[in-house]
Amino acid sequence: MGADPNVADPTLQPHEHVFLGTAHDANARRTRHVVLLTAAMMVGEIVAGFAFNSMALLADGFHMATHAGALGVAALAYAYARRHARDPHYSFGTGKVGDLAGFASALVLGMVAIGIAVESAGRLAAPQPVAFLEATLIAVAGLVVNIISVVLLGGHGHSHGHAHGHGHAHESHSHHDHAHGAHVHDHPHHGHEPARGDADNNMRSAYVHVLADALTSVLAIAALLGGRFLGWVWLDPAMGLVGAVVIASWSWTLIRDTAAVLLDTSDPALEREIRAKVEGPGDARILDLHVWRVGPAAHAAIVSITGADPADIRRRLGPVEGIGHLTVEAR
Repeated sequence: MGADPNVADPTLQPHEHVFLGTAHDANARRTRHVVLLTAAMMVGEIVAGFAFNSMALLADGFHMATHAGALGVAALAYAYARRHARDPHYSFGTGKVGDLAGFASALVLGMVAIGIAVESAGRLAAPQPVAFLEATLIAVAGLVVNIISVVLLGGHGHSHGHAHGHGHAHESHSHHDHAHGAHVHDHPHHGHEPARGDADNNMRSAYVHVLADALTSVLAIAALLGGRFLGWVWLDPAMGLVGAVVIASWSWTLIRDTAAVLLDTSDPALEREIRAKVEGPGDARILDLHVWRVGPAAHAAIVSITGADPADIRRRLGPVEGIGHLTVEAR
């Protein structure tokens, strides 16, 4: 007598749901270093501002404090995601903690942009005296710190298309699947470890904050030099408005992308690839398909099919890059 398909195989081991980015720990270290560097610069500016009675120094110091706070949130997100990566309380792991931190960080960035715009508009309407030499020196120091921070982050603020992991970074992971009746559940895992791209929005948010600081420093230096040597006092608030618009644009893009992950929006390209693999041979039809991201480079997929064996469909989808958690069910 054949084995009952509804009885689970006792040799199968429970699988993990660790969908952290392939560079999670390296990115965490980079972020911590940038937090310390930014915080040191922030403290130096605030102390110098009080010592020299300079509003320019105090304003820039407290402005940097917002970025230090946002970078601190990014660092905490990395630590939390790693610490709870195997916590069964999280059904699909902690791979999206970074997106949550990135969303919050983008909101902070948007508020910073609004603050800069309001202050700049006020100074355009009512120009104020500026200590050009002192402010220029601090702006240059801030720019140096930002450049060092960009180097520390390694330019990892945007999605990559090169191969990393197969969607989920498992330090030790054995190939396993579950088959019960007309339902097959699997964690695809292949030796060559391909990936669709490690889109770490937490690192991206940290990078954008540093980039925003660098931009404001560059614009400030240009405006201060123009004011000092050409007498264009209006250039300082004008550059502030330009910087606010650019920062707001970055903030909106980051909000849009992180919100898409948090709301489990589908990946159209991955959907098309799954449909082609399943329906291409002509013996199966997809009745329902759900694809969403569960980590920086990992997607989960639920595929409801008719006309074919779920185990065969799972084999067809095995080579598809980026599927870290696959469930196939027949109707």
